[in-house]
Amino acid sequence: MGFNAHAANVIAAIYLACGQDAAHVVEGSTAITSMELTKYEEIHCSVTLPALPVGTVGGGTGLGTQRDCLNILGVAGAGDTPGINSRKFAEIVASAVLAGEISLIGAQAAGHLARAHAQLGRGKF
Repeated sequence: MGFNAHAANVIAAIYLACGQDAAHVVEGSTAITSMELTKYEEIHCSVTLPALPVGTVGGGTGLGTQRDCLNILGVAGAGDTPGINSRKFAEIVASAVLAGEISLIGAQAAGHLARAHAQLGRGKF
């Protein structure tokens, strides 16, 4: 589902750290990553996350370490305007996904990923 390099890995890590429902990683991983050359010969990178269920109150967000993570990100609780912290949190998650996508796709394009796996003995028994 989706067209991305590894959005699920990034989303899973953040969701677990911040008290989100891990089952919702599935929806978030339907991300679509695109990269296109602009008329100025620059690369425009974007990620679309059609569904990214997040919350900053209730459930696992009240657990100590998870609440600390949300506090560090500045999004714990409902916020002054209801829902504003959830929106900010979703933007943080999306930004992290985009950064991960750019990094991994760049490593694949440069051949670094395959070289690292070969050097570390991945797939060798």
